[in-house]
Amino acid sequence: MMTKTSQDTSVSMENIYRLEGRVPVAKAIPFGLQHVLAMFVSNLAPITIVAAAAQPALSQAEIGMLLQNAMFIAGIATMLQLYPLWKVGSGLPIVMGVSFTFVTILCSIAANFGYPTMLGAVLIGGIMEGSLGLFGRRLLKFIKPIVSASVVTGIGLSLFTVGIRSFGGGYTDDFGSVTNLTIGSVTLAVCLIWSAVAKGYLKQLSVLAGLIAGYVLSIFLGKVDLSTILSGGFISLPHFLMFIPKFNIGAILSVCVIFLVSAAETIGDTSAMVSGGLNRTITEDEVSGSLAVDGYASALSSLFGCPPVTSFSQNVGLIAMTKVVNRFTIMTGAAAMILAGLIPPIGNFFASLPQAVLGGCTIMMFGQILLSGMQMIAACGFNQRNITITSLSLALGVGLTAASEQDIWRAFPPIVQDVFSGNVVAIIFVVAMILSYALPENMEIKK
Repeated sequence: MMTKTSQDTSVSMENIYRLEGRVPVAKAIPFGLQHVLAMFVSNLAPITIVAAAAQPALSQAEIGMLLQNAMFIAGIATMLQLYPLWKVGSGLPIVMGVSFTFVTILCSIAANFGYPTMLGAVLIGGIMEGSLGLFGRRLLKFIKPIVSASVVTGIGLSLFTVGIRSFGGGYTDDFGSVTNLTIGSVTLAVCLIWSAVAKGYLKQLSVLAGLIAGYVLSIFLGKVDLSTILSGGFISLPHFLMFIPKFNIGAILSVCVIFLVSAAETIGDTSAMVSGGLNRTITEDEVSGSLAVDGYASALSSLFGCPPVTSFSQNVGLIAMTKVVNRFTIMTGAAAMILAGLIPPIGNFFASLPQAVLGGCTIMMFGQILLSGMQMIAACGFNQRNITITSLSLALGVGLTAASEQDIWRAFPPIVQDVFSGNVVAIIFVVAMILSYALPENMEIKK
């Protein structure tokens, strides 16, 4: 006969698969940390890339402060998504982080106009998207479900190369080395084995198990510098207004265009999460709240010297794979991000994760995002109109952004190249939107 205590524990652990409900803190923390570990390096990488392109160049000390700020802002933005403030927030388990979508345009602005001008453009663009998000009901009516489905599918496709790049060691001189491939392979193998043999809720911790195994192996293979973990002291508050934003109309317009693309990506991510994790259709209020956080948190991020934040596709894939959607559980991960922004050793520990470890864990998650997009397309129906919209937008999005075909953009103005030449999501969104209004509602072959 089951005791009351064991019954309560069983019911509590079942809540990890429900949006609401209490989960024991000790059981919730591993699932929350799994989300942090899955996005940590990807949250920091855009800052290092943009900072490297800035003229004049940022110092190592300034970059270190920005990395600390990035984790703090990501935690605050995730908290807002989980527990909305007024209408700002979706109430969904959406993990936020610094966006890769803006990297190309921000590098260009930082190099030509300086880092403060880049931040000024992010500030205005974020306010624009956040305000637009509060009218999400209207926006949702203009963006047809097949457009969001195509965007999610494109996100999955675009992340495959990101996963492989990490698997091979990232943008380093030893990319593809035997050491990196061994670490990535062992990490992936542990994820698969754990998922196959673990029982109950432990089965959903496969990514965390892989990360731990890969990290330990990396230490033995000399890929982790443990001395950096204790550098920078034990407590440090986030640095507000490290740079005073400056404003340039051209830079602002360019970034605002990308914010519209980011809005479509957020709608796609949140729709995929709701579809794959909650098995339902996203509501208009949830779309509105998620976009409001996307924008206003990005504006706040600029005041802390960081690029925009947005929903993280890696974590959408993690939810699709584990089905762990409990808000309290994900909140423990958001709290860990905030702590990482306040306590340098925590941030340094997470930042020391080798890229190959992340690659071994994320490859399968990115595949889950693609499958979520395919499920959304199936839900829209495989009629001739939807097939045309999806197939053409994906073909152009993937084809026109392939590294080997970049010269096809040489005839276009620089601003067009900055927005589209390397952005799969931007092309898919624009093409799918145009087709969703240009094509007739009924394209079936009449007999």
